[in-house]
Order: sequence, then C-alpha cells, then structure tokens
Amino acid sequence: MSSVTGCSDCEEFVSDDGDTHLQSNKEHHSFISDMKGLHIFFKKMFHRSQIPNLNLLSSYEKSTLESIRNWETAKGKRAVLCGVTYNKQKYKLKGTNYDVINMRDLLISRFRFPSSCIHILAEMDSHHQPTKRNIQEALRWLVKDNQPGDSLVFYFSGHGLCKPDFFDDELDGFNESICPVDFRTAGMIIDNEINDTIVRPLKNGVKLHAIIDACHSGTILDLSDVHSTKGNHWLDNRSPSGVYKGTSGGHAISISACEDNQLAADTSAFSDSGKQMEGAMTYTFKKALVENPSVTYAGLLASMHKDILAANAKGFSLRGLFHRERLQEPLLSSSKVFDVNEPFVL
Repeated sequence: MSSVTGCSDCEEFVSDDGDTHLQSNKEHHSFISDMKGLHIFFKKMFHRSQIPNLNLLSSYEKSTLESIRNWETAKGKRAVLCGVTYNKQKYKLKGTNYDVINMRDLLISRFRFPSSCIHILAEMDSHHQPTKRNIQEALRWLVKDNQPGDSLVFYFSGHGLCKPDFFDDELDGFNESICPVDFRTAGMIIDNEINDTIVRPLKNGVKLHAIIDACHSGTILDLSDVHSTKGNHWLDNRSPSGVYKGTSGGHAISISACEDNQLAADTSAFSDSGKQMEGAMTYTFKKALVENPSVTYAGLLASMHKDILAANAKGFSLRGLFHRERLQEPLLSSSKVFDVNEPFVL
C-alpha cells in the first residue's frame, strides 16, 4: 500500500522562543485579518529572516561556506540541487534525498551536465547541509559570473510555506518561501530574496530553470508571467507595487509542483514496491522527460498532470495528510512570455 506525507492543512510559524507552532487554515486566515494579529505575525515571521553575523558562525560553518564559494564556476552548465528531509523534526520528509539523486542522474544522462558542476545540499554525509546560509551561498555561486550561453538549474525538494506580504508586492497578498533545514531558528528564504539572488543577475543569453518540489511554490521566483493551462495563455503576475523583478537580459523559467495555494506530496504512489518515497512532482517530471526526449514545455506539464490524475484515480491521495478538494497542479512561470510548444531543454 502506498503512503503519502507532506504539509497538512495547518501552517507553521516561528515564535520568539524559537518553537514552531501550528494553526489551522481557518484560524490562520482569521489571525492575519486582525490588525493586532498582523503586527504580531509580522514580528514573528520577519525578524528571523536576517542574514546571521559571520562572527557568530562556528569554524566548521565558516569552512563550509568557504568550500561553497570555491566551487568551480564553469562556463556552460551548472546546477544546485537541494533536498531537505528535516531529519529528527516533526514534519520529516522521506523522499527528498531520493529526489536529489534522481535529478542529478537526469541532468548528467539526459542533459549532459558535468558532474563536477552539479552541487548538492542535502542531509547526507557526503554533502553540505541545506542550511539557510548554505543555500543562500550556493544560489549566489550558481549565478556568479554568468555568461551568454550558460544553462543554470536550481532544484529544491522540501517544505514550502506562505506568509503575509505587507508591501503590496504580491497579487494574492502572500510571499512564498522555501524552508531550509534550520528554518525554525534561521528563518525561511522568501520569494523576494530568491528573485534578487538568481533572477536579477541573469545576463543576456543566459537561461535559468528553477524546478521546485514544495508546497505553495507556484510563484516562488516572483516571475512576471504565469502560464494558464486552462486557457493556454499567459497571465500577468507583475508586482502590484511596480517593483521590477525581471532579469538583466537573461531568461528565468520556473516549474513548480503546485500553485501558491496548493500542497505538494512526498509519496510512494509511484513506487513498484509501494515503499520508496519520492516527490510526486519530481517523479512525474523525470518520467515525462525520459519517455519523450523531445517533449515541449506544454507537453511536459500535460504529462505531469496526467500521471498525477492517474495515480489519484487508483486511490492514491497526493495532497498531504489532510485531504483537499484540489490536486496539486504543476505551474509554469517565466520572466517573459515564450512559446510553450518549444522543446524543453536544459
């Protein structure tokens, strides 16, 4: 029998004492609608997102950062793959390490990425830990000295959360974020920061693909255009505040596990044995590319959605611990409108 884990109908927030608490969706939305509650929520969610003082880091942490900074910045193709299991924490994910290894193999075998230019952050002995600081440093490395012709990939498999946007920056009023392994103490990495770090620096002729297998990840890069699968057209996702969130001439594309208001799953639904946990988005993404090497962006999304529907028809839920009415729907966003019928190439 397959099993599914993931984010539930509850949302987490970090309190001043460092503990992670849960609120139901109903309580959550009531909470943030109250002005006093907004003020408290603002303090709790944002004060921990500051970059820590380097002087407070241990010698091991400093050497780890130095190691990341010294990664080879090769021209052509390079990737950062990040998998977070949240080992020994309450909301542990069992499939993220498997996801990362699968993605690494796909990049090497299918898209000819040099293994020396694929760097993994994961809770495995042979890799750097996916802490907030390490992920931030790895993202800076990814786009460092990018040049025309470069193909860059950022992959993340882990938890994602939403938190209120107080600056009229988001159409839906919420910032999306990814959760490093130490998010309870160091804070999350929000979409604004991800955009500043890996979208804005992209030069003309550079292409970045972000592949995000996490809940609430639809617009995690804050890109200006979102593709609607219902009408096969592009929707305007520019910031209401008018803040520019585009590139410096390059092209950023994001494929997310689900829309901003949806959950993603860590599931064994696709395993032959019914035991191997993996991200539903990552599995269907890889399957589509292996089965059809010339698949288009549109075909990729359609294939992923079809496989999720097929698994659900067999009785597998892909929506986390608490069932929801909507299946996760992979979402495509871009820093500019492009033809989704062109082949998917990394």
